[in-house]
Amino acid sequence: MSTSIASDSPLIRLHADDNVMIARYEIAAGETMDEPGITARAGISAGHKIATQAIASGAPVLRYGQVIGFASRDIEPGAHVHLHNLAMGDVSRDYAFCQDIRATKFADQPATFDGYLRADGRAGTRNYVAIVSSVNCSATVARHIADGFRFSGEMESYDNVDGVIALTHQGGCGLADSGEGFEILKRTLQGYADHPNVAAVLFLGLGCEVMQIGGLQRIDGLRAVKPVRSMTIQETGGTRQTIERATALIRELLPEVNQAKRGPIPVSKLCVALQCGGSDSYSGITANPALGYAVDRLVEQGGTAILSETPEIYGAEHLLTRRAASPEVAEKLIERIRWWEDYTRREGAEMNNNPSPGNKAGGITTILEKSLGAVAKGGTTNLVEVYEYAQAVTAKGFVYMDTPGYDPVAATGQVAGGANLVCFTTGRGSAFGSKPAPSLKLATNSPLYQRQAEDMDINCGTIITGEETLAECGERIFARILEMASGQPSKSEEFGYGDNEFVPWQLGATM
Repeated sequence: MSTSIASDSPLIRLHADDNVMIARYEIAAGETMDEPGITARAGISAGHKIATQAIASGAPVLRYGQVIGFASRDIEPGAHVHLHNLAMGDVSRDYAFCQDIRATKFADQPATFDGYLRADGRAGTRNYVAIVSSVNCSATVARHIADGFRFSGEMESYDNVDGVIALTHQGGCGLADSGEGFEILKRTLQGYADHPNVAAVLFLGLGCEVMQIGGLQRIDGLRAVKPVRSMTIQETGGTRQTIERATALIRELLPEVNQAKRGPIPVSKLCVALQCGGSDSYSGITANPALGYAVDRLVEQGGTAILSETPEIYGAEHLLTRRAASPEVAEKLIERIRWWEDYTRREGAEMNNNPSPGNKAGGITTILEKSLGAVAKGGTTNLVEVYEYAQAVTAKGFVYMDTPGYDPVAATGQVAGGANLVCFTTGRGSAFGSKPAPSLKLATNSPLYQRQAEDMDINCGTIITGEETLAECGERIFARILEMASGQPSKSEEFGYGDNEFVPWQLGATM
């Protein structure tokens, strides 16, 4: 796709081979467009597709130069192309392992941000005390403790502490004490406790649950880099005594946590989670590729970016295997695709359960179309590693983590893996934020940005209007990433988002 789509045309052509174009704005029935010389046969909403030539029933429909589905009936030039005449079908994909790998050009001048350098060499973009609940049975107590600090005004005395957060969830018991579901939850809880944005941690359990605190605390070197405390409601004497004792413990820790100071840290210490939610047809034209440009800048600085949401890269995975740094990395990604195909089959579902109703209203018709736009968030550098859900991310560069497509679950896995910042694109207006990793919200179109200006950090709709190129918008995103990593609050932080967005992936039987 071109780095600039500025044009007087009401239509956007994304690739020379495409047989559809995208409406830049709402097009009336009967309106004639000089390029490609067609007349709209019906009204076309902004962001939706219009056929530029006759497409026979069963023939492939191309966007981005890629197959996004097949005509379910004959389509005439100028016709609206969407759910009524475009359907999924079997698509042959050439994975071409490692075919497009290229040497990464690293920046000559290292950039920095102002963050918290931790004892183990990692960097925090925020400075939190976290209460990690081992089981749902301790969730209410954990929330009560955190709310006591949140609403009392007590935290105003600690300028360098971003808050006390309660990481609560629906699991921790009624599951097997081994296996996939147990290990995923354990990894997630441990990843948050060990997170560089968490300066001190209190593990809080009921006492009799399957997910025992003793097992959670076994993280190599954790106590050497931050204060760690633990208690259970049963051993402490019940709800009131646990709240009182835990509050006193945290009050003892706060002066120490407050001693942390921001200072210049290389951008190579940043690990950014890439997310999209409430996508529209513009997502793959504006915010996603602009974020991809910023990701390339991050990788050039030695930083890390994590793409995820396997059901939402389905059908576009060949674009990633071609960039895999090795055949082994490519095969890891395909193995996760196969796992999802088997998983959805067992559950009586299919991978094309996406797009959502909001995606469809925004002009996205099939999961292939959605996925091709979604992978643009990953930029153009080599795919250096593939991780399972909530695994610790240690590689530098562009990596992939296997997660569901549901945004809170996906982001929870990425943050558990070590992401100290989240970039989240949206075209319909997703409401999201996370703790302890702040979330930058990128609007794909100007009407959304104007409508939800209090929620959106950056407007990428300027690409559609021709006010900016992709590169210019990408540079603006990269600059804002550094500002937010240095402590500038995001819009979602100002609203207090993040307490309910910790959602570990639940797998396996609940017993």
